[in-house]
Amino acid sequence: MAETLAGQARQVTAPASRRYRIATQTRASRIAAILGAAFLAFLFAVPFLAGRALIQDLFFVLTMLCLAQYWNLLAGFAGLVSVGQQAFVGLGAYLMFAFVILPGLDPVLSILLAGLVSAVVALPTAFVVFRLRGPYFAIGTWVVAEVFRLLAAQYKALGGGTGTSLPRSATNDSFLVVHVADWLDLRSAAARDVVTYWLALVLAVFTVLLIYRVLRSRAGLALAAIRDSEPAASSVGVDAMRTKLWVYMLCAFGTGMTGALIYLQTARISPDAAFSVLDWTAMVIFIVVIGGIGSIEGPIVGVVVFFVLQDQLAGFGPWYLMLLGALAIVVMMFFPKGLWGTLADRYDLHLFPVRRRFEMLTRSEIAGGK
Repeated sequence: MAETLAGQARQVTAPASRRYRIATQTRASRIAAILGAAFLAFLFAVPFLAGRALIQDLFFVLTMLCLAQYWNLLAGFAGLVSVGQQAFVGLGAYLMFAFVILPGLDPVLSILLAGLVSAVVALPTAFVVFRLRGPYFAIGTWVVAEVFRLLAAQYKALGGGTGTSLPRSATNDSFLVVHVADWLDLRSAAARDVVTYWLALVLAVFTVLLIYRVLRSRAGLALAAIRDSEPAASSVGVDAMRTKLWVYMLCAFGTGMTGALIYLQTARISPDAAFSVLDWTAMVIFIVVIGGIGSIEGPIVGVVVFFVLQDQLAGFGPWYLMLLGALAIVVMMFFPKGLWGTLADRYDLHLFPVRRRFEMLTRSEIAGGK
């Protein structure tokens, strides 16, 4: 009896600092991690269960998700609203073609090299566009993309203005395609779709985990501070220029790899297609706005909504884009934080939590000295 009373006294008189802990994970995030792992296993197994049409659709969803996540990191978390990310989609694609056609490198290695070179090219580009602010920055990024498009159109070794195609050795006869074709007993074209789909799945998982890791670090806090007020962030010791520079280069790296992968799957490139502002920036902005800017979950929701709308409305011809625009306006008017952002605020739901919060310890944890 005396020991019980003493234990209760220790719980009552326990210091306030020992009754709480700092945590980022939530119950919803732990459940989402388990379900997400199971869903990823299912996605990996899709080529064994489904036909070529579904694999191509999922490839489109995964690559658009990657582009949306990198644009969201740049605009939603760093406050750098760009309308010229097609510059790095096209640059990555053309670099991949150059590495494959000219020195004859492996396509998968070329994708990685295309991302790295895109990040290097982003360095001098950043020193130009970072001199601009607000809408002028957005316009400046678009101008850079147009410069890249014009330069690509002048490069005769890669087809000039009409573009070019990948050689058979880089598509149907590459190492991975041949082995997957033998493994799954597929034709070369179908095996190439499977290979690019699996690469897109790996890239999408890498992108989400990388951005989640960045946002949970001190660098993520610096990004949020710069987005809210750059002068205030600088006043407390945040190196705004350095922070914006590395995030711009990181987004160029990821966007360049995604662009290279997209055009490895199509095996055909032209300047107008690779540097299309409609396909690679306008649609990406739509995805992020619909889902919810400034969250990892937002682009995931947005890309699913976008795919469903595209699948259902594509038959309406020119009305298709008008309907997408009208939907975007409605969402921005009535759900300014996007579909996921509104849901998360209402139910305090966070599948990828990055904010630190206090959690009250249980009686057993307090008694155990945790």
